[in-house]
Amino acid sequence: MRALYERATLAVAGWGVRRLAAGLVLSAAGTTALVTYEGSVPVVYLDPVGIPTVCEGHTKTVTKADVGKDLGHLCSKLLAEDSAEAQFAVRSHVIVPITQAQYDALVSFTFNVGARNLRTSTLLRKLNAGDCWGAGAEFPRWNLAKGQKLPGLVKRRAAERQMFETGCYREDRQDPRHAMPQSPLRAAHADISSRRAA
Repeated sequence: MRALYERATLAVAGWGVRRLAAGLVLSAAGTTALVTYEGSVPVVYLDPVGIPTVCEGHTKTVTKADVGKDLGHLCSKLLAEDSAEAQFAVRSHVIVPITQAQYDALVSFTFNVGARNLRTSTLLRKLNAGDCWGAGAEFPRWNLAKGQKLPGLVKRRAAERQMFETGCYREDRQDPRHAMPQSPLRAAHADISSRRAA
């Protein structure tokens, strides 16, 4: 009964309610997590595998010739553009209802690995097939940069997985094909109805 109460409470609070990704935006908590994972360095530097990077993980418009330049005045703009691109990819490719926490984790993941990698990933395939826990188990596989296992990516993927799996229900383990689209309130109602019938 306690699990039923907790699931219903989460649903009412909005955190555990699954919605289509197209209707979600990156939350303040998701933005904070993303900035924490990426770090914020206003001066262009080479990341651990030699990629020119600035601000919160921005790599698109900087080159090795820019190393040492202070672009701090652009950080907010670059973060907004890069996170909007990651959000667009998640909204475009996730076709099952997900929670806000799952959306935030997927945006962080996509921000880091890129939209193409999300689109072709087993993580996305499992998620869209309704295998929530299977999708969560894919996060740790993405801990390499240019073939090197990086401790920072290992920690980041563990945190993203933990955030993502807050949206996976116990029932998802038992039958992922049917449980993913079910809302927590509907599940709570079904549990109560079956108890009354017994």
